[in-house]
Amino acid sequence: MIVIGLDCAAPRLVFERYRDAMPNLRALMERGTWGPLRSSEPPITVPAWTCMVSGRDAGELGLYGFRNRVPGETRLRMVDSSDVRLKRVWDWLGEHGQRVAPLFVPLTSPPTPVRGQMVSGFMWPGSEAPWCFPRGLEAEIVDRFGPYLADVEDFRANDLDRIYRDIVTMTAQHVDIAAHVWSEKRPDFMMMVEIGVDRFHHAFWRHIDPEHPRHEPGNPWEHLGREYYQLLDTHIGRLCGLADRHTTMLVVSDHGARAMHGGFCINEWLIRQGYLVLREPPKAPSPLDHGLVDWQRTTAWAEGGYYGRVFLNVAGREPDGTIPPAELRAVRRKLRAELENLRDDENNPVPVTVRIPEEHYRQVRGLPPDLMVYFDDLKLRAIGSIGGDQIVATQHDTGPDGCNHDWNGIFVMSGGGTPARGHIEGAEIYDVTPTILGAFGVPRPPGILGRDWSR
Repeated sequence: MIVIGLDCAAPRLVFERYRDAMPNLRALMERGTWGPLRSSEPPITVPAWTCMVSGRDAGELGLYGFRNRVPGETRLRMVDSSDVRLKRVWDWLGEHGQRVAPLFVPLTSPPTPVRGQMVSGFMWPGSEAPWCFPRGLEAEIVDRFGPYLADVEDFRANDLDRIYRDIVTMTAQHVDIAAHVWSEKRPDFMMMVEIGVDRFHHAFWRHIDPEHPRHEPGNPWEHLGREYYQLLDTHIGRLCGLADRHTTMLVVSDHGARAMHGGFCINEWLIRQGYLVLREPPKAPSPLDHGLVDWQRTTAWAEGGYYGRVFLNVAGREPDGTIPPAELRAVRRKLRAELENLRDDENNPVPVTVRIPEEHYRQVRGLPPDLMVYFDDLKLRAIGSIGGDQIVATQHDTGPDGCNHDWNGIFVMSGGGTPARGHIEGAEIYDVTPTILGAFGVPRPPGILGRDWSR
């Protein structure tokens, strides 16, 4: 089996707008099973790919975004492979004698031992940190393909021509590496994830999407959507060409993409509502400095991102907690009700969905947010910066970006004796692991989520 992961690939683009520019993927669809793939909650690269390859939800994994809470502190730290405490699909395959090659999959840095080869994904910190298992594979890749391009630097910038060149170059190198591993190492299972699609969307979405509120018809980059997706299809065709009739091809994405209309300034709102108190106001709009927070008078604060993570300042859990544990549920209930009735500065309602992790996930590990908040069904990001004069901002606070994530990714499966169901509805990200295991005849591990589409 070859799994091709396209981070952030959107059904609307793959199945509709650029379908005619993707003959190789279209052929897989026509001979196989395809449809939208509902993402994890939250629909973010981390945890979504790990949900996909483990059959577990984000609460069970204890992964709520790129960063996790540090016990006994209010700050967050970047997660890595050591935070994944449950087996992933290649672990089960290896235990049943299959040779595996996970390549560029998020949360594989630092690389972990597998029955085969592993190349870390874009979260590799660079420098002398290991990025391959076995370690000797690093020199082999560099000798053949040059220095490893794990990610595109500074993709939220205005230098769009440079960004596009870097995305195209990185994507090509990743496919070259995957083709080399498949041909030379001969794994039974190979999975590669291309982060370039995500970087392309964040940099170019408003330029390629005529429905984006800031789209300018005739802009110099308008044609790049079709061009890049056509290029992706050429790479897909190359990998399909390496497979035989016994090989299952699976093309998936962890989430989709949609136009970002702006952001809701969640910490600024918490300040105005009296939940978050600062020792002094910021001199200019800036990220929330926890050193400026008057924790003795603060009830809640938030982290921004594709969704908002709201944390309550609970006595005994936070260093300077103010909320007695017995009152946590009441405070959370009150705050949730206020969030669900948000209005902007013009008194227009802001649609909001609020989740309580303990009520939503099967199990909660680590330190989850007390509230998970989605603004206008992901049309708006959550902005954690403070000091602005608006509650709803029109721009991203960390650089140019016209794209937010969306709930549905893609699922395309063909070959290897798997059924050709044509278009399907109802597939979920958790289905990928049982589908892979089913295709290999590996028994379903107890407790995992998802449906097996291989039978």
